[in-house]
Order: sequence, then C-alpha cells, then structure tokens
Amino acid sequence: MTDFSKLLNPGQLTAATASDGPLLVLAAAGTGKTRTLVHRVAYLVEQGVSPDRILLLTFTNRAAREMRDRAGLLVGDAVHSIWSGTFHSICARLLRRYGSSLGYSPSFLILDEEDQKKLIGDIIKSSVADPKEFPKKDIIAKIISEAANEGVSVAFVASRWLTKTAQIDPEAIDAIAKKYVARKQELGAMDFDDLLVNGLRLLKECDGVREMLQEHFLHVLVDEYQDTNTLQAEFTDILAAKHRNILAVGDDFQCIYTWRGARIENILDFPSRWSGCRIVKLEENYRSVPGILDIANVVMKDAPKQFEKHLKARRDAIGGKPCVHRVYDSREQASEIMRVVAEMRSSGYHLSDMAVLYRSHFQSIDIQMTLARAGVPFRITSGVGVFEQIHVKDILSYLRLILNPRDELSFMRFVRLFPGVGEKGAEKMWSKLGSMFDASRREDRETLGSLFGAKAKPYWPAVSKCLEIANEHLDNDEVGDVIEDFVDLYYEDHLRREWDEKDAEDRLEDIAELAGQIAAAESTGGGRQKLEAFLQDVALLTNLDAKRNDTNTDKLTLSTIHQAKGMEWPVVFVPWLSEGLFPSAKAAEENRADEERRLFYVVVTRAKDFLHLYSPTIRKTSDGGMFPVEESIFLKEIPPQLVEKRRNLFNPAYQSTGGFSRTPPFRGGASSGWTRRW
Repeated sequence: MTDFSKLLNPGQLTAATASDGPLLVLAAAGTGKTRTLVHRVAYLVEQGVSPDRILLLTFTNRAAREMRDRAGLLVGDAVHSIWSGTFHSICARLLRRYGSSLGYSPSFLILDEEDQKKLIGDIIKSSVADPKEFPKKDIIAKIISEAANEGVSVAFVASRWLTKTAQIDPEAIDAIAKKYVARKQELGAMDFDDLLVNGLRLLKECDGVREMLQEHFLHVLVDEYQDTNTLQAEFTDILAAKHRNILAVGDDFQCIYTWRGARIENILDFPSRWSGCRIVKLEENYRSVPGILDIANVVMKDAPKQFEKHLKARRDAIGGKPCVHRVYDSREQASEIMRVVAEMRSSGYHLSDMAVLYRSHFQSIDIQMTLARAGVPFRITSGVGVFEQIHVKDILSYLRLILNPRDELSFMRFVRLFPGVGEKGAEKMWSKLGSMFDASRREDRETLGSLFGAKAKPYWPAVSKCLEIANEHLDNDEVGDVIEDFVDLYYEDHLRREWDEKDAEDRLEDIAELAGQIAAAESTGGGRQKLEAFLQDVALLTNLDAKRNDTNTDKLTLSTIHQAKGMEWPVVFVPWLSEGLFPSAKAAEENRADEERRLFYVVVTRAKDFLHLYSPTIRKTSDGGMFPVEESIFLKEIPPQLVEKRRNLFNPAYQSTGGFSRTPPFRGGASSGWTRRW
C-alpha cells in the first residue's frame, strides 16, 4: 500500500484520502491540484474501488490522460479502466451506448466546427432572400452554441448579440437554428454542443439509464470546477446524486471565463447544494517566490464573493521584490521590457523562460514591433501576429493603395470589402481601370464607383470622400486621420456586419492602436514619408513573422492572460496596468470588475521567480497627440513595501509634440467609456 503521507502535504493528504461524501477542494494557484487528483484516484483504487466505477471529468483530454498515467505509476495499469475525459467525450461515450433512448443510432455522426458551419451556411443560402445581408454562418454558429450552453432560446441570445449595424430579426435567426436542428436529425448527427445537451437529456429524460449510471459511478471527480457551465454542473450533480461521492476541485479566484459560459456560482454554491460537504483548502504554493505571492494575496484580500484563501510560499526568495515600472508611453514600455529581457538573459534565463501577458491583444502591438525590429524571436500563443490579422491587413491594404496606384494586391483586397464583390469581380475592375487606381484622381474614383454593383454603390460615396482627402491629411502629417475617416465612414460598419459585438470591438481596439502607432512614429519627413516608413517596417516584420514557426528557436512567449491560464514562467511581464485598460473600461461598465480582479490574480500567479508590472502614463491618440492615464487600481492597492518602483517618465522624443492632448484615444465603440474624435 502507498504511504500517501510521504508524498503529499497535509492539505493534499486530507483531500486525497478523504472518506466518502461530498468534498470541495479549493486549490489555489500553484498548490498541486493535479497531484492531489492523481493521488485521490490512486487512493480509491487501493481502497478497493473498481477503477471502472470512478468517473474523472476534465476540460482537456490531455489533462485526463496525464492524471490517469500518473495514477498508473502508483497503483498499476488497472487504473486505465477508469472513466476519464472531457465532459464532451464522456457524454459522447454514454450516448454511443444509450443514445437509442433519445432516438439516436450508436453510430451517430459528430460534426466538427467546419461541418457545423457548412450546414448552417447551406441553410442560410437556401432560406434567406439575400444571404450576403444576413449574419455570417460563424456568428449564427456562435449564437446557437451560446444558447445551447446557457439553456436559453436562440432568439434570446440573438437579441443580445445583434448590433446597431446588423439589424436582423432574432426570430429569423431562430428559424435558421430550427432548420439546422432538423438537418442534424436527418443526418443522424450531433455537433459539439449537442453532446452536452443530449448527455444531460439522457440523465433527465431516461429514468432507467439515469438510475443505472447513478448506481454504477461510485465516485465522481471534477477538475477545474470553477470553469463549469450550467449544463456541466447539473450533469455531475445528477450522476453523483445516489452515492453522494462527488469531489470538485477548483479555485474561485481563477474563474475568468464567465464570458464563455462559466458560472462562478457553481463553485460558490457547491457547499449549499451538497449538504454535509467538507471543504479542504490547498494554500501551500510550490510555484512562486514569496514576494509574488504577497501581491496575489493582497489583490484578493477584500474581493467579494470568495472562499478566503492565503497562499503560503514553499520556495525561498530569490532576487529582489516584484517590480512596478511607471513608464512614459507604450514605446518606452516596450523598450523597458526589452531591457529587462536582456538583463534576464545575461543572468542565465532563456527567452522561453519569459512571457509577456496582456489583458487584450491590441496591447501587444508596440511590443511585437519592438521585439521584431530588435530581432528577438517570439511566439504568440494564438499563432497569429498583429499584421497577420484580417482587419489589420484590410487597413494596411487601404493605406498601401493610397500610396501606390499600381498595388494590385492591395486593390483586390480593398474592393472585396464591399458587398457583392468577389475575386473575379475585383479582377474585372482592375482590368477596366487599366491595372492602376490613383485614389487621388477624381476620374479614377468615379470610374471605380461606376463598376460597383447595386449592393456596393450606396457605400462608395463616403469611401470616395475618404480617398479624396487622404492626401490632404498626409500633407498635414495627419496619418491617423486617414485611418479614422475610413473606419468612421465605412469600416466600422463592415466589421459589425462581419463579426459579433465583442469581436468587432476588439478589432476596433487593434485598429485604434495601429493608428496611434503610425501617428506617433518618428520621421524626418511629413505624413507620407511617415506612412511609407511604417509600411516598410511592416513588410520587414511580416517576413519575420513567417519564421516564428521555427520550433528550434528559443522564443519569448506573448499571450493574452486568458490563454495563459494553467501555464507558468520564471519571468513574467504584464504591460498596460493603467485605468481603462486593466481593468478594462468595458468590464467596469458591464459590472464585471470582480472578474478583472481575478484576471489580475491569475496573471500574477503565472510568475515563478520575477514579476514585472508596467503602467504607462499616457496613451497615443490617432492624431499624434497624447492622453494621460492613471495607474491601475490593482497597482494602487499594493502596499509600497511589497514592490520595487522604477519610474522613467521623461522622454525627450516627445518634446516636439506639444505635450499632452486632451483628446481621448479613439476606441471601438461608445461602450469603451471614451468618445472617438470621428
């Protein structure tokens, strides 16, 4: 028999060897959550529980496989017969066996994302009078998925998603969803969300199946319980109802996915849903040095709606305290990050030991450009660099076409932004224009306008006006205005037609930052020379982006905080800890301040050895001016004695700009809390 007391600390031991009954294990960051679950499985098997009567639910198949393999090292291969996997994979397994009770064949098809979108696209084409004016299949798929996971109607979710530009009747979207359901039934197929929905239906509607499964599973173990949605929590509650041996492992401090369906109430209400529930707290942290944990503890100290936890370091201190850098602007922030990266490398750390973790993707643009110019290899967890993104490419094609009348590739991309223009139509336009389009010439603009079809013509006069005054803006060194005009008069509406509200807002944030970057760029000439130099830089950076796939190169990681959850690095940099940015202004407006606080806790606890927090004092505006921003509330809450403060607020490069501008930076939509100049 395994002596678990020699392998686990007291909290882990209590959780792993607990007696029967409901148990909530509150595993704070870096406290050995996976280790505890592995040893719980091993303990149950050693106590004589048949492995196939243990159900282990996780959020990735990789996690389930890792836990099963590690438990096997302790108690042998028998452990491989436990039921382990994601909620979706377990539901699929149950539906293969018992889905006939719901009218499904054991050989039902599982639609992947592309299959789902194709079916929805085909239905839209056959059902809607003008498919190009209807929300895209990607948006419809997201609406259907959101409704399924929340257990509400498609029409309800559609009404929540629709924007000022995409004024489509929610009932029309609901009709498409019903046809999609009927088509799946004809094919004998389920999509990814149907696995959860029908898995729960199986338990609720089929009494015999439910009672048999409740009897069979003696123990139900759930990993990352704070991330469960309504369906997943109800699924596990039903399965564990008879024997009441349910173990939920999670951390309410790390619930950061409510925007995609996670309900923090699931973990907060767990003890009240399960009478007699024991609570075990894992607070001994093996990841981070004491100074980093001091900050994590401070930020969550007075947070509402929480299970109070206090992280205790099992590691000794190394180096100095976490560092707060008060820097002048985003350019200086990027330079300071570069300087500390070089400092860390000279101390023996590899680039792969370091990560820059940011609240929103647009906050990384200056950092990406600075790293690329310096030749520092980096990888982006999404796999997409800033200049590889669709909306950034669209804006750059518009700018290139203004500068170069013979840029065929930019012309083709530009005209295909208009409704009803496809690849062949764009080729015909280019040919009829004589393989040249000079945006500054009225004749060329009028000719192009005459070539558009009925769907695009209403949009052209406004864009033509943008092109007409673009050169005047460039002559006056108003590069940002060139972008603002186009976004204001056309591209914002285009984004809102193509993407859901959140995606459109995020993309507008990226474009706003891009405009600020160009407007504030140093140049010996005017706006035209500034734009030409910037586009030349972009071409260089894009070529460097292509080399990021080289897996043999030591690389710095760039990631959003959401994508970084569950990961760790010896050195972590967190940029843009400024009010309105982190916490975000939109989150504050939507009453999601608590989740922003949890997000800050998550990013702090990704760091093992060194933590560097950055707060610029100004943001660049699209007209080249500057807008003052305050330090984040999260930084203000940290007692001064817990951090080392470095201030670098004077930048002579900005003396010629005339100081601060009181014009706010433009952002995506009024919901940001600022108004745009356009």
